[in-house]
Formats: sequence, structure tokens, C-alpha cells
Amino acid sequence: MSVFDFDHAIVREPARSVINGIRSNPEAEVHFSGILREHSSYVAALRAAGARVEVLPALERYPDSVFVEDPALVLPKGAILLRPGAPARLGESAEIRGALNRHFDQILELEGEEFVDGGDVLVMPDVILVGRSRRTNDRGAEALRSKLDRLGRKSRIVATPDSILHLKTAVSLLSEDTVLATRQMADTGIFSGFRIVVVPEGEEHAANALRVNETIFVGDCFPRTIDLVAQAGFAVHALPVMEIGKLDAGLSCMSLRWMKQR
Repeated sequence: MSVFDFDHAIVREPARSVINGIRSNPEAEVHFSGILREHSSYVAALRAAGARVEVLPALERYPDSVFVEDPALVLPKGAILLRPGAPARLGESAEIRGALNRHFDQILELEGEEFVDGGDVLVMPDVILVGRSRRTNDRGAEALRSKLDRLGRKSRIVATPDSILHLKTAVSLLSEDTVLATRQMADTGIFSGFRIVVVPEGEEHAANALRVNETIFVGDCFPRTIDLVAQAGFAVHALPVMEIGKLDAGLSCMSLRWMKQR
């Protein structure tokens, strides 16, 4: 079983309040109808790629709650409730607990001042990378490593470049030996030993791609990256991301994915 083999996924319907979500450019006007269309296309793509998708109801109280990857981490042997680093999102972990209870016998959780966003967690074939960032602090990263040990997974803490929101904002896994990354992330040396497909200048947001089974999801507004990934030998499914991109989000953010243990 590979780390990108998935048969289950959890997503959450966008709330109308999503237009007030956290973003680096407060002047960016987010359209709810566009978010709905992009989310619907995303769910359809997950199902077409072979995942059984559970769709949770919208949470108006939490504008960013459509991005379910940040409050939790799911693995075949168990789930971990995280603590998002943005104060406005802290309540999202409790809201997703019920869904995790339906699928996992073992659920661990971070506490207190231990902050980790799931966008800073990259599951690799032999190790799980935990990126320190503006949303993931040292205490959170160390606490997560301890929880991962309990689930039998090796992990390593790395430094996310200061100008990047999350580790996975700038890198994604294409295969067991290949990553898609921005030039800045490639130059960190974190992925030494991997084949690195560098996204073209001007398409840096394309680095947050997502592999689900044999398909690579890439934003449809990044044509040069789509060509590069296809030329590297991968099956590409282009998905609309214009509106979610205004919220500093990408394709990995909108789902929790795992392979159910047999």
C-alpha cells in the first residue's frame, strides 16, 4: 500500500461565511457560488479516482472549515486531532471529532499550546514531515511527533521558509521518489534524494497538487505545470481552484484521505 492509495475521504460543505475566510490579500473578493462549484468538482474527482467520500455539513461559525485537512491528520492506524494555529479556527477540531469516531478506533489529540495545521504535514513513503511555520509551532511539532510514534510512524521536523504559509503550499508528492515543488522549496534541501519537478515561475501555487491513487489533481489555471506533470509520466486531472486560491488554499486542503485497514 502506497501513501497515496486512498479508498476513503472526508470533506465538508463550504459555509456561506467562507467568503470571510482568512487570506493574505484581504482585498480579494471571494464568490460563494464559485467556491461551491470548485468544491463540487473536487468531490466528484475524489469519487472518480476511487475514494468513498463522506460529506459533512457546513459550519457557518467557522468560515475556513471547508479546509478539513488543517484540524486533523488521518492515517490507516488512527487519527490525530490537531490544533490549528489561527485562533479563529481552534474550534474546528472538536467539530470534526464525531466524523473521525465513525471511522477510527484510535484518536489521539494535541493539547494546550501545541499548534499544528495539517497543511504543514506531508506524509512521505518512509517518514512524515512536519513543517514549522506561522501556524505550526515547536511545541506542536514535537507533540505531533510523539503521537506519530504511538501510531508506528517515523517523523521529522523541518523548517518551512518564512514566506510560505504551509509546507504543502509549496510541495506535494507525485510518486514515491518524486515531488512537485516551488523553486524556493526545492532549494531548501529538504527533498534531497528525490526527483524534483519544479513548477514554472508564476505558477508557484500549483505546487499544492494532490495525488489520489493513480491520478494527480492540479489546478486548471496552471497550464505549464499540468504539461510538466504529464510529461513526467503522470495522469493529470485539472480542477478549478481560482476561488479557493483567494483563500490561500489548494487541493490538499479540502479533504482528509486514508486507506481503510483490511
